[in-house]
Amino acid sequence: MPDATVLDRYQDFRTRRFLKHEEQFGHWLPGWRTQARRRSLVVALAVIFVGMFATAVASYFAEAAALGWIAVMILFLPIWTTLQIVSSRQSEAPRYALDEREIAERNSARSIGLSVLQWLLLVPIFALTWGAGFDGIDHRALAYAGGGTALSALLLGGCLPAMILAWTIPDPDTDDHEEPT
Repeated sequence: MPDATVLDRYQDFRTRRFLKHEEQFGHWLPGWRTQARRRSLVVALAVIFVGMFATAVASYFAEAAALGWIAVMILFLPIWTTLQIVSSRQSEAPRYALDEREIAERNSARSIGLSVLQWLLLVPIFALTWGAGFDGIDHRALAYAGGGTALSALLLGGCLPAMILAWTIPDPDTDDHEEPT
């Protein structure tokens, strides 16, 4: 591959790494690979994101609420990891590891995630920008609330494609995830 660009070589590396990880983790949690179980994980993540946004906004009124955001984040990590495993990380897959239908579904989900992220980030941006001009508010608390809200929006925007795909993709064939004999 002497005439391949750096980007081509990187995409090939990503594809090989993705396929290696899929081979390694593809048989994990077979009972959770059903659409119903994936949907329950998506609902759990949605509840967690509501909790993240609520504690971020609450941190303006009480600093201790910022600790609640950290607690919600600790709940987020295992659920997000489980969803990634049972959905085979389709939202992050390189294009060479997917067929045309999967690429279209992934790109559509990514587009929705980006749009949601952009709109959600406007809230803390406007609050931080306009709030700085008012003398009667607690600017330090506003910074905590704005930062927590922005971080929550970033996490949601990054997770939303996987959540959409996990929700919409039908159950896999039973033969796809059986142990090799």
